[in-house]
Amino acid sequence: MDKVKKAQDLVREALAQGRSPCLTCSFQAEDVVVLHLLLQERPDLPVLFLDTGYHFPEVYAYRDALQKRLGFRLVNLLPDLSREEQERLYGRLYETDPGRCCAIRKVDPLFRALTAYDTWFTGLRREQSPTRAALEAVEEAVLPSGHRLKKVSPLYDWTLKEVFAYLAVQDLPYLPLYEEGYLSIGCAPCTAKPLDPSDPRSGRWAGKGKLECGIHLHGKEE
Repeated sequence: MDKVKKAQDLVREALAQGRSPCLTCSFQAEDVVVLHLLLQERPDLPVLFLDTGYHFPEVYAYRDALQKRLGFRLVNLLPDLSREEQERLYGRLYETDPGRCCAIRKVDPLFRALTAYDTWFTGLRREQSPTRAALEAVEEAVLPSGHRLKKVSPLYDWTLKEVFAYLAVQDLPYLPLYEEGYLSIGCAPCTAKPLDPSDPRSGRWAGKGKLECGIHLHGKEE
């Protein structure tokens, strides 16, 4: 597959140019492909997982099983507030103010962590959402702190079919939630099966007019 070679070359080039790379990994299928590509080049690369406290039990079980199998360096990023503390203070923010919930549990912890790195690998793909249709393989991310880093998406032009084909060829398991019809998997309270089969992220924050948690809105400067 030519796209595999292109992704491998992109990974190698970005690793050669950067000094402190990392991968953000939600353990969805595309993230696991990028993880596998990176581990072949940099087995000790930090793999950042946003442990929001609201993930499906299947996600935690799959994360741990895959880590045991592949031996990668897992870094669990936790928000300042536990799930129980947040609900005691603010109630169920995922119902009343999902944007704030994402900011507390995902965006803020990740952006703090990313200040330690200069190269940020992601599993983003253009096909995933209209908000990602113009995604480039390499972009500059500018965090609210002013920290700048290279954001690399080796699968930017891959289809979901190509993602699963790679997993099959490499004999890599995938999240069992895909077998149930989920195509984009985030926190359990805000994830449903796609409302529109042609839009994988249409099951995320369903009915709230939201397509992104806020992590990937800070890309190239306007």
